[in-house]
Amino acid sequence: MIPVFWLSMRQLTGRWRVILITLLAALPVGLAVIVHFAASDDDSFDENFIDVLLDGMLVAGIMPIVTMALSTASFGNELEDRTLSFLTLRPIARWRIAIPKLLASIAISGPLLIASGVIAALLGFDGSVKAAVAVGVAVLVGVIAYAAIFTWAGLVTSRPLVFALIYVFLWEGVISSFINGVNYLSIRGYTLGIMHGINESEFQVLSERAIEFPAAIVGAVAVTLVFTFLGVRRLRRMDVP
Repeated sequence: MIPVFWLSMRQLTGRWRVILITLLAALPVGLAVIVHFAASDDDSFDENFIDVLLDGMLVAGIMPIVTMALSTASFGNELEDRTLSFLTLRPIARWRIAIPKLLASIAISGPLLIASGVIAALLGFDGSVKAAVAVGVAVLVGVIAYAAIFTWAGLVTSRPLVFALIYVFLWEGVISSFINGVNYLSIRGYTLGIMHGINESEFQVLSERAIEFPAAIVGAVAVTLVFTFLGVRRLRRMDVP
């Protein structure tokens, strides 16, 4: 498993990909620095900070995009180049190929996005460690769940980015705005639910749209396990050329 993990890390850390995802992850921090020094004592500041920067930019935009770019490529590049057979022909179980690739995409995207969220929260909430912990834990859970879905998508479709974009922007972005129950089937919903559940006082603005903390935990774990299983199952059944 370890050689496959390090091979995947090298494949996913091309110079331009790393530069782009680092720049994306840095956007919330840059905006948080600006609003930190430009903030007034207006009571609506925290509400706007959560709605625009944490939810709108980080959770709904940058987190799925960065995870998508890495996870869909974990198998996509090898399928496109027809080099996956070099791994599958080796005498190792296919789950020992799928799991390290999933972990590699998490290992790259997770620290970047967690750092981005934590630093932004510290700046936006005047150094509140509890707010930073809530954001960090929520982002970690969201990254893991997104990675499981997008890694599976990279195995079942030749256009995983199209699938990922439809899921993120249509299902989570548009449909969830009109149908409240969609949040129970949404990684964004789980992320916001965990954020609010850990720190209800400072994330009170999320109370009307965040799902219950236990439901968010169960949903995120279920999605991660189900799509990891489906990804391994798909790899086992693939007729790799």
